[in-house]
Amino acid sequence: MEKVYFISGIDTDAGKSYCAAWWARRIMDEGHSVITQKFIQTGNNGFSEDIDVHRRIMGTGMFPEDIDHTTAPVIFSYPCSPQLAARLDNREIDLSIIDKATATLAARYDTVLIEGAGGLMVPLTDTMFTIDYIASRQLPLALTVHGKLGSINHIILSLEAIKSRGINLTNILYNTHFDTDPVIAADTRAFLGRYINHHFPTAEILDIPTIKS
Repeated sequence: MEKVYFISGIDTDAGKSYCAAWWARRIMDEGHSVITQKFIQTGNNGFSEDIDVHRRIMGTGMFPEDIDHTTAPVIFSYPCSPQLAARLDNREIDLSIIDKATATLAARYDTVLIEGAGGLMVPLTDTMFTIDYIASRQLPLALTVHGKLGSINHIILSLEAIKSRGINLTNILYNTHFDTDPVIAADTRAFLGRYINHHFPTAEILDIPTIKS
């Protein structure tokens, strides 16, 4: 599914929702139809707060596919990893529901951006992680990163896992919102650029600014 991209992050608070929405808005501005999807939403009942964030930043209002839950087909009530949230709600995660919803969106829009839940190694079950879902579906991946102290470690660990599974890394979404220490942020961004150029030369780094409302 070349028109479908999975967006993950180096940790839970890397800013995936913001970056997914920013990227979607840029695609819209280029004249293409685009919709975002939430892979698995936890910590909600009956709606996806991340989809709400997407639509506010995109400036579109809700899509029909938001109303019928195609963009958020699996929602759990407790704010935690999917495997724990499913257990607490006494339910199982049916990945075929997500696959079907993604296929429906891909048939209607030029581009589908799927926001993950947490980072790449967030467990879906005791034996399957988010990165395994991405690899098994052969989804192109965009990784959300930032320049906070300690981020280089998380970034490189994520990139090593991506490479080991043969996943197509198409984009790095560098979230400048966290650039509170200019010295650390500048060094992190420069190091990341050199690393990507050497190990993932076809991947594009997008520097994502704060959107002015």
